[in-house]
Amino acid sequence: MGMSVTTSIATEDEAERILKLQYLCYQSEAELYGDWAIEPLTQTLDSLRTELKERHVLVARLGDEVVGSVRGWVDSDGVGRIGRLCVHPRMQRHGLGTRLVRGMEQALASGDSPVQAYRLFTGHRSLGNLRLYQRLGYRQTEVEEVSGSLSFIGMEKQVEHLAASA
Repeated sequence: MGMSVTTSIATEDEAERILKLQYLCYQSEAELYGDWAIEPLTQTLDSLRTELKERHVLVARLGDEVVGSVRGWVDSDGVGRIGRLCVHPRMQRHGLGTRLVRGMEQALASGDSPVQAYRLFTGHRSLGNLRLYQRLGYRQTEVEEVSGSLSFIGMEKQVEHLAASA
């Protein structure tokens, strides 16, 4: 490739690039579930700009191109919530998703609120996502049926697992 991928905190002027990447990445999820109205495909630029101000957002860049992103925040129970992981299709299966999730775990852990655990969710047919999260130490904690064609698999990782897997 010639260039290395870097990860860092997203800037507000990257909002449009993040949204375009999100739209590209979630096409396959929409197709998998036959639902083109999923929230990642209908999110507005203003909504994303609000998230950039209120939550942790990391991006992966290849030069000036945003090729990955993940978001997170710590809820009032001390749970680090991680979501919207997306990696450009041509950059998948090279460890970038792992780097982004681990980077978000570190960002949330180094914040002002103590983190007891990390939680995320993915669709039941998203087998690549499920394998990735299991490799990172997440375990299934719940299944929420959203519709006849979609169930969310909730996964959690206790903070003490971080030291064991590092």
